Amino acid sequence: MQVFNDYNHKISKRIREYRKKRHLSQEQLAELIDCSREHIARVENGKINLGLDNFIRLATVFEVSLDELAGYKR
Repeated sequence: MQVFNDYNHKISKRIREYRKKRHLSQEQLAELIDCSREHIARVENGKINLGLDNFIRLATVFEVSLDELAGYKR
């Protein structure tokens, strides 16, 4: 289970990094993917996991593939 928690932490960190690269506030990002700022904050802090629909929306906003957003490497 620790491996799963580490993976979620890495994804949360990547989401924060991409948001900051785009110079977006949590509020602005929340508006773009149609959720609350609190939801974004909880995701970035690793308190909750994203649903697939919001994960896809984030990848679209950040203009990256799902693999890239997840940090998946072959």
